[in-house]
Amino acid sequence: MEFQLQQLAENKLAFVYEQGGERLAEITWQQKGQVMVMDHTYVSDKLRGQGVAKKLLEYAAAYARGNGYKMEAVCSYVVAAFEKSNAYDDVKQ
Repeated sequence: MEFQLQQLAENKLAFVYEQGGERLAEITWQQKGQVMVMDHTYVSDKLRGQGVAKKLLEYAAAYARGNGYKMEAVCSYVVAAFEKSNAYDDVKQ
């Protein structure tokens, strides 16, 4: 599964997964300096139960690590993931 980085607006970015022109999954954030404000995660019913949201978050976390960014959890999925696991402690704001 390939996620593509897209700029949605000024300082608004996303990793998205599309198939046949249909967006099936995405994780979006506002870029505020060195902080990725994680504000939305979406996975289509077609992909539910396959761990796609976790893969998106892992991809975003790797992007944050690679760029020296921190992540602020606003989206309920990211908030829950940060609370459940210490795997993101190094990128948590």
